[in-house]
Amino acid sequence: MHVKYSGQCLCGKISYSVDIEPVFTGNCHCKDCQRSSGSAFIPAMVFREIDVVVSGEVKYFKSQADSGDIHKRGFCPNCGSQLFARFSNMPGMLGIKAGTLNNTSNYAPKLDFHVGGAAPWDFMNPELPKKQGAAQS
Repeated sequence: MHVKYSGQCLCGKISYSVDIEPVFTGNCHCKDCQRSSGSAFIPAMVFREIDVVVSGEVKYFKSQADSGDIHKRGFCPNCGSQLFARFSNMPGMLGIKAGTLNNTSNYAPKLDFHVGGAAPWDFMNPELPKKQGAAQS
C-alpha cells in the first residue's frame, strides 16, 4: 500500500504513516521549539490524529507555552527522537516533525511562525509568509 507520508524515530522502534495531506505545514521558531529540538526551528506538519497510524510506544513530555496552552511533545523513549506534538488549543490534531519523514522532500512549509522569537542566526526562506505569533490553521 502506498502512503503519502511515513517516518520513524532514529532507532526504528516507532513509526508512523498517513495517507492524506496535512491540515497545516509550517516552521515554528518559538523558544520552546528551539530548546526541544536544539535547532533554529521545528518543521511541523499537522494532521487529524485519527488519520495517523502509529506503531510503537510513544512517551509524551508536557509543557506550558507562553500563551498558557499545553503542548505535549511525543518522543521515542529508547532513542529520544522527537516525532509528534499534541496541542491543547487544537484537540484531535497531531503534529509530526517533518525531519522524521522517510522522504523529507515531501515536506512543503507554507509559513514561518513565531518569528518574533527566532534566533538571530536563523535564516528563513524569504518567500514564505511570516507571522509573529502562532499560526492559524
